[in-house]
Amino acid sequence: ELLAKLPKLKLIAITATGTNNIDLVAAKELGIAVKNVTGYSSVTVPEHVLGMIFSLKHSLMAYHRDQVTSDRWATCGQFCYTDFPITDVRGSTLGVFGKGCLGTEVGRLASLVGMNVLYAEHKGATTIREGYTPFEDVLKQADIVTLHCPLTETTQNLINADTLALMKPTAYLINTGRGPLVDEAALLNALENGTIAGAALDVLVKEPPAIDNPLIQAAKRLPNLLITPHVAWASDSAVTTLVTKVAQNIDEFVATGK
Repeated sequence: ELLAKLPKLKLIAITATGTNNIDLVAAKELGIAVKNVTGYSSVTVPEHVLGMIFSLKHSLMAYHRDQVTSDRWATCGQFCYTDFPITDVRGSTLGVFGKGCLGTEVGRLASLVGMNVLYAEHKGATTIREGYTPFEDVLKQADIVTLHCPLTETTQNLINADTLALMKPTAYLINTGRGPLVDEAALLNALENGTIAGAALDVLVKEPPAIDNPLIQAAKRLPNLLITPHVAWASDSAVTTLVTKVAQNIDEFVATGK
């Protein structure tokens, strides 16, 4: 409806990789080119994911929160306390959903720190490609699940009550992909009921979230829920690369019409 009101529009230059916010069918029918940018966040997003892995496995946020909200350390009576779980990253199994440039780089970094990496096959796939593991097997085996698949009709709510129930109660979920990949109500229920051990999110279904978003509110009280405001992509170098590539897309369109 909106595109139909813009008869002079010839190009939509997306300052991102995902195209799920554009009606691509309508754009094609109206002769509007759509250009996105890939690869600009191939360093910063995997680094963000790795940071989230260490934060979850070592309960960094929980221990930090203790220091700013209480006098737990000062009053514990000994040199340290271990109220929150601390488990090794090395030797853990990482389940990667999405084997594009981001998922592949996350897997590479994880391997370098001694993690066992599994790449999940598509849900419901009848054949398993080389280098992939069946979808449900990854959910059952992974100590950490990280999402890097595009948002489509088949991946919306990929992580829901049923898939969360397949995960280990000691496992963690990380989402730096798209918010709607996760059923937020099901995730909150899983965190509160101990279905999984924790989660780290850089994306939510609605952005910016409402002040009363249940996950945002829960993060204020749950020590095992870490939320960052969609900044995994936003390192200085990534922003520079993104802007440069957007300009190149526009120049290319002006020069070639494609």
